[in-house]
Formats: sequence, structure tokens, C-alpha cells
Amino acid sequence: MEMTWEFILRIFVAAMLGGLIGLEREYRAKEAGFRTHFLVALGSALFMIVSAYGFDRLSLSPEQRWDVARIAAQVVSGIGFIGAGTIIFQRRENAIRGLTTAAGLWVTAAIGLACGGGMYILAAAATLLVLAGLEVFKFILRRLEHKHKAAERAQSNLP
Repeated sequence: MEMTWEFILRIFVAAMLGGLIGLEREYRAKEAGFRTHFLVALGSALFMIVSAYGFDRLSLSPEQRWDVARIAAQVVSGIGFIGAGTIIFQRRENAIRGLTTAAGLWVTAAIGLACGGGMYILAAAATLLVLAGLEVFKFILRRLEHKHKAAERAQSNLP
């Protein structure tokens, strides 16, 4: 029974961390927001828990071995499929949209797997880095873009 509460904590923490990333994406009005990231992290954590502990009661002979990484590997593949659905090529603008959202779903799944494995500090640190990468770098890039445009305007005003 005690392990059940630990498992509940793992999926709860995963859902909250995924939800934080989703809130940022929701705020930016991106394709995948709070609910999607929440569910991806929660599902990934649950898959990890089931993979590592769900088959403990099976009687395996000494020659047989249970590989807990197999289900985790399939989570990565499945998230790749979901992420691909968020990527759109816009021919008119000759631009690709949704790559950051796809990458966000991918890392959110990894955070969920980490929580499912009980690695809370690693998952929290990864969440903070994701949020920093999305917010801080966006701010820095915007500032650099403004300086670049100002330099171009100054260049075009030369005689």
C-alpha cells in the first residue's frame, strides 16, 4: 500500500511539472497547451511505473529477464508521432511551424519518465531549464532582433 502512495506522488509530480510547461505554451497560444503537456507527462510517468513495477508478480525463470527500458523507449517513439502532428510546413511563407511545440512535448515526456522513475529533482531541474529556454531565450532573441532591425534602418538611411 505504501508503494501505491509513492506511485500516486510520481504521477502527480509529473502532471504538475508537465502542466507548468503547458501553461507557458498556453500563454503563448501554441498548438499544444496545458492539457496536452499535463497528459503527456502524466502518461509517461504511468508508463514508466507500469514498466518498472507492473509485472513484479510474474514468475520468470532465471533465464528470463524483464527489461524496464522497453516501454520507456516506446514512449519516446509515441511522442515523436504526436509531436510530428504539431509540425506544419507553410508553403506561402516558406516556414515550418510547431517545432518548438513538438520538442516541448518530447521533453515533457522525458520529464514524466523521470518522475515515473522517482527522479524528482532531475525532473524539476529539467522543467526549470525548459521554462528558461522558452521564456528567457525568447526575450534575448527579441532584443537582438530589435537591435538588428535598428542597424538595418540606420544602414538604409545612409546617403
